Amino acid sequence: MTHPYYSGYSCAGRFPAYDLPVATTPTIVVSLLTQDNDYQVEQAAAAEEVARTLGVAVQILYADNDSIQQSQQILKFVQCAPEQRPHGIILEPVGGTGLPQVAKAAVDAGIAWVVLNREVGYVRQLRQSCSAPVFSLAADNQEVGRIQAQQFHKLLPNGGSVLYIQGPSETDAAKLRMAGMLESKPGNVQVKTIKAQWTEASAYKAITSWLQLSTSQHAQIDMVAAQNDAMAAGAKKAFQEFSGRDAQNHWSGLRFLGVDGVPKTGQAWVREGLLTATIVTPPLAGRAIEILMEALHRGKFPPEVTLMEPRSYPPVEALKPSSPSR
Repeated sequence: MTHPYYSGYSCAGRFPAYDLPVATTPTIVVSLLTQDNDYQVEQAAAAEEVARTLGVAVQILYADNDSIQQSQQILKFVQCAPEQRPHGIILEPVGGTGLPQVAKAAVDAGIAWVVLNREVGYVRQLRQSCSAPVFSLAADNQEVGRIQAQQFHKLLPNGGSVLYIQGPSETDAAKLRMAGMLESKPGNVQVKTIKAQWTEASAYKAITSWLQLSTSQHAQIDMVAAQNDAMAAGAKKAFQEFSGRDAQNHWSGLRFLGVDGVPKTGQAWVREGLLTATIVTPPLAGRAIEILMEALHRGKFPPEVTLMEPRSYPPVEALKPSSPSR
């Protein structure tokens, strides 16, 4: 079954231009990971701002980092009456698979499907079926890792040890950021990895548990780098609390690096000195709505994958080296 406003998609990747009745407002559902993450909240804000500009109705869903909940939330929209279905669904998947069965059900119902920050093989397959616009949009996460490695090099010119906080390893963002960092980091910088769940609370818990290990008491750590700003903030809170109980204040000079660079959090934390640096990754949901609406109006599929370029904040060349703590 197709959406009431779509018909006759062709395998050449073109379809009749989107032509709604004047009184009809296009509706887009945006499914995000969690509200406990400043970047996800920024995604929602960007989506709402673009939607207002374009005259699009947008509904934001949060999956609480639960792939089953995300699937159930989206299926409610896919399975409702044709006239009540959204015209597009934009999601950042919680799980590694990216909900392929839900994606197929949505596209079969004529609902456009957009995947954020995830490389999933089914996008190409669904595009070949030509039942609705399907594409993905992502930050260049491997470049994020490379930039963070450049920050290591500038901040630790004589080498050192970095405690690295990785997001969920089944996610593309975490894997690609790790790969980019490892391929580009200086050989004299050693990395120890701890995993968390993209949130401040999860990083705080992971670092607190690590600090309680007897082996960590004499570990040499010169810098803490997290794959997002929220985890960097959680790590810093854990170190500060532990240092407050440590008469020798073993890690008082640690620097903290993050990723996402949301203006009101990550960038502000750098200006306030809470973080040494971050990496700005533009919020994708707003741009995804722009690309989707342009595709629907023009009747032409956008590229299969669009990458958004990250940047260091402040620029790498502006960072000042630090002496390794001993």
